[in-house]
Amino acid sequence: MSKQFDVIVIGAGPGGYIAAIRAAQLGKNVACIDAWSTAAGTPAPGGTCTNVGCIPSKALLQSSEHFEHAKLHFGEHGISTGEVAIDVPKMIARKDAIVKQNNDGILYLFKKNKVTFFHGLASFVKAVEGGYEIKVAGKSEETLVGNQIVVATGSNARALPGVPFDEEKVLSNDGALRIGAAPKKLGLIGAGVIGLEMGSVWRRLGTEVTVLEGMDKFLPAVDEQIAKEAKKAFDKQGLKIELGVKISNVDTSGAGVKVEYTNAKGEAQALDVDKLIVSIGRTANTNGLNAEAVGLKVDERGMIVVDDECKTNLPGVWAVGDVVRGPMLAHKAEEEAVAVAERIAGQHGHVNFATLPSVIYTSPEVAWVGRNEQQLKEQGVKYKAGTFPFLANGRARALGDTTGMVKFLADAETDEILGVHMVGPMVSELISEAVVAMEFKASSEDIARICHAHPSLSESTKEAALAVDKRTLNF
Repeated sequence: MSKQFDVIVIGAGPGGYIAAIRAAQLGKNVACIDAWSTAAGTPAPGGTCTNVGCIPSKALLQSSEHFEHAKLHFGEHGISTGEVAIDVPKMIARKDAIVKQNNDGILYLFKKNKVTFFHGLASFVKAVEGGYEIKVAGKSEETLVGNQIVVATGSNARALPGVPFDEEKVLSNDGALRIGAAPKKLGLIGAGVIGLEMGSVWRRLGTEVTVLEGMDKFLPAVDEQIAKEAKKAFDKQGLKIELGVKISNVDTSGAGVKVEYTNAKGEAQALDVDKLIVSIGRTANTNGLNAEAVGLKVDERGMIVVDDECKTNLPGVWAVGDVVRGPMLAHKAEEEAVAVAERIAGQHGHVNFATLPSVIYTSPEVAWVGRNEQQLKEQGVKYKAGTFPFLANGRARALGDTTGMVKFLADAETDEILGVHMVGPMVSELISEAVVAMEFKASSEDIARICHAHPSLSESTKEAALAVDKRTLNF
């Protein structure tokens, strides 16, 4: 006998669990299905983000940052620590505990919001009267019928052709978060967000890290001035980043990994490392979904095809997050999830892709929202730019971290903020002000005239807005 639901959500990552909760808040009878398991076989909702992505990487970044501060910077504050050591298994255990707290938190939220959770792999069976039949393959097999289906199955790490992940020597983001001891030498292919964050963790713990990137520009999605500033900081820290490389061979037959490549000058090179992290992007995950059984349209890249409202080609079937077009960001998935749940309930859900912030959680952090300078030039938009360095910010000096700057881009005629770009301490938090401002179509003058607390890092935001009109007060 099948169980009937108003809404069935497939996947309990940021897109899935948020869609389920919001639909339940709006009075729907909701089921959420997820296959992630702990080592013990118990449910581990939260998707890539909670289990092997955003959350555990931030935990490791925090631990490694504490270690580096204790080793290199405590002395400046008059703090003596003696010899500083790192217990990597304990660091990993702390990360695992934080992941479990998040897993348990989502299960609690399901209970609180009366969402029925099923642990197992979901697949489409057929279209039926009243919606779609969904099979759940877990410890026991369940048959569910949902009037509305939300697919939120996320993404998987992309492997190098011919070099599968073994999670021992060749690591995806999953294996990269489970390294049991600091390797002597670590190679990374891909200087994107995952590559830079994981590279930062292990560099701080004493590993010699080399990042190989195929693009000839560093962080091409980031404003060029900001990307240069970030690169300068990473170079100074000893993170080796080679651009414009072409990988010719990866040999895992020995004790470690040998990577053969040509550099930007076309010279043949070889890199011997203990472990290799591959972070060359992610692919949409429709494994086991059985989309073809109901005729759900998937594009040539494996992504589920949706319109602007996240509707698929099938009536009553929606898709959100990494499995559809757009940036693969947890918060993008959450925004789409809320919008879809509200549309199912007959409301007008809304997502503004123009104001989605992006963050890289390295040290310094990199954050941005809106268009960058190269995009405005390409589009022929007349703009004004203003920058302010953290070097001139009192709170940054007191923190002992004056790397980086805040940059504003505003329309030359209307002064509307078109983009805000930052590199420096805690800019992951500072960027929110820029997002709010852009949502409300604010001008740089608006930010320049708002009182900011002193001393605070946020004063750099105000000063960068003042800089648009060349009237900074502290630089």
